[in-house]
Amino acid sequence: MIFRNRIIKDTAILTVMQLILDTASLLLNVTITKRLGSSAMGIVSLTGSFMVLAGMVSNGNAFLCTSRLVSEERGKDKGNPDRVLKYAFMMCTVLSITTALILFLFGEKISIEFFHTVNMVKPLWFMALSLPVGAFSACFKGYFNAMRKVSLTARADVMEFVVKSVVITGLVFTLVNPNDAQVCELMTAGIVCGNLTSLIYFLIIFLRRKREYSGKASIGFRKYIRYAVPIMLGSCMTSALSSTNDALIPFTLKQYGNSFSEALSQFGIFEAIVIPALFFPSVILCSLSGIVVTESARENASGNKERIISITEKLIEGTLLFSIPVSAVMMRFGKEIGVLMGGGELAGKIITIIAPVVPFIYLEIILEALIKGLGLQGFSSLNYIAEYAVRISAVLVFVPHFGFYGIVISYYASNIIGNTSRLIKILRHTGAGVNIFRYIFLPVLCVFLTMEASELIMRTFRFYGTSLIQLIIFTLVWLAGYIFMVYGWNIQKRCA
Repeated sequence: MIFRNRIIKDTAILTVMQLILDTASLLLNVTITKRLGSSAMGIVSLTGSFMVLAGMVSNGNAFLCTSRLVSEERGKDKGNPDRVLKYAFMMCTVLSITTALILFLFGEKISIEFFHTVNMVKPLWFMALSLPVGAFSACFKGYFNAMRKVSLTARADVMEFVVKSVVITGLVFTLVNPNDAQVCELMTAGIVCGNLTSLIYFLIIFLRRKREYSGKASIGFRKYIRYAVPIMLGSCMTSALSSTNDALIPFTLKQYGNSFSEALSQFGIFEAIVIPALFFPSVILCSLSGIVVTESARENASGNKERIISITEKLIEGTLLFSIPVSAVMMRFGKEIGVLMGGGELAGKIITIIAPVVPFIYLEIILEALIKGLGLQGFSSLNYIAEYAVRISAVLVFVPHFGFYGIVISYYASNIIGNTSRLIKILRHTGAGVNIFRYIFLPVLCVFLTMEASELIMRTFRFYGTSLIQLIIFTLVWLAGYIFMVYGWNIQKRCA
């Protein structure tokens, strides 16, 4: 019970903090889009995608590596998590310096191939200088996550975001008609300042700790590398494929007949409005996923199969019970959400169309956490390769013929195929089962009945309309009815 309460407490803390950050991030995207235009937002999205790739290569997904291996070290008698952290720093130093040199030496070629312009060389050099800072910050974040100091990592995330947002917003309102390079420079400057802030904070907390470990670690540096390399390669490959997909979208939209500016504008709307809107409600799952990695790794190391089955079944059920009503709300109010966020009718239409695939998207968050915690890195890498092969193929085939709707086809195909494969793998590996009626049919039925009942209630009280307040109240009444029906059913089944 104490173990369960701790997970609930940690998840609640992370959810609240992440909800605040995601809300602020949405507002920042809307501000940038309105100030600089959706075309500039497309450049920002491409820059962000490339920075994720460069950051992943330069730290080897240090957060996940450190979090998992430190968690396992904590479970060993007389283990030394601090030495594992030292190994992470050593590896990140080599990777970040090597990656920085590549950006310095091949900046012009990368600028032309990825951004389709020669003006991105200076932003890439600036980006190269920032890589060690981001790598070390990721190591600390993974370490404190494994030590279950979630409130500490949450505070660091808040400080990092605040500093990043202040810098970016200040520069956005300072520049007048900035070119692509200047837009990327302000984006990079904000991220660098944010990472530096969190690194300084983590360093101060680490040096002020009361407990220090003096024992010998259960693994050496070579063994750390052997464990970390599969995680690193899988993460880097996934990030590279994601960046390739992002770079192809503006190119294929041009083939459809759009100008480069129009292509960047539509890409910016998709990345800055549609995707954040779809993922915004998943904040609780994202918060939970980091804890799932550490706990499933610990239970797997101890061979507690029953506990792993229980965790797996509860996570899958909870994810579907949560994601199905979210999908329904987006299908019902996608148009209003798109307009409210500044993406116009196009964003609203795309949100509505993609909404049915939301349960698959949200399942990925939890299933990947389980896969990584159970050490199935080989499957994760192969599955991501297959998923992005489907997505990139769909982009190349359908976007030149159907334009923006080709992106929708790629999202449907890759998410359904990739996450069905993940689900089958997890069920086979753990021996867990899925109750189709309780996990899928029950929430779908409850969503439909409560939606109809909510509309009837709102019309009865003559409060049914399209204003923001009316939509919010309708959604709250709808979700309250859904929660009452679902949990009422579960309580009745337990009593029976």
